Amino acid sequence: MLRQTILAAAFIVSGAAMAQDLPTSPYLPLAMANEAAGAALAACAEKGHRVSVAVVARDGATKVLQKADNSGPHTGSSATGKAFTSASLGRDSAGLADFIAGNPQNNGLRDMDARLVIQAGGLPIRIGGALVGGIGVGGAPSGAVDAECARAGLDAIGAE
Repeated sequence: MLRQTILAAAFIVSGAAMAQDLPTSPYLPLAMANEAAGAALAACAEKGHRVSVAVVARDGATKVLQKADNSGPHTGSSATGKAFTSASLGRDSAGLADFIAGNPQNNGLRDMDARLVIQAGGLPIRIGGALVGGIGVGGAPSGAVDAECARAGLDAIGAE
């Protein structure tokens, strides 16, 4: 009888644990990633720049990479690296470059992960205050123009 009571109690406790809600976290849907990338690409095309735009998820995995016709061969990896940098560190890539330049003791951040590209043109994607990914643009004549195009992508999806 004691054994049956112990087994029944263990079953009830394990059932209660299984019935609990799993943690949830916000994420960036593919449709929104495509919309942001398309808007950023169009914003740069309007200025006459052939760029690449990458959007990565919060974990840094590439969701979207759009390359303009005749964009440079380096633009895809540049855009992806900028997007990864912004998603993984939660800040714009230009601000990170300035932060490192102003604080030489943080120069090691450059070597933290080979995928980081610490140049202007990457922005974190926040929706409802939650960091859900990053967008990066590579190939315009300056990082400031890359960042303007990335901002157009964020604006298109209502991201912060």
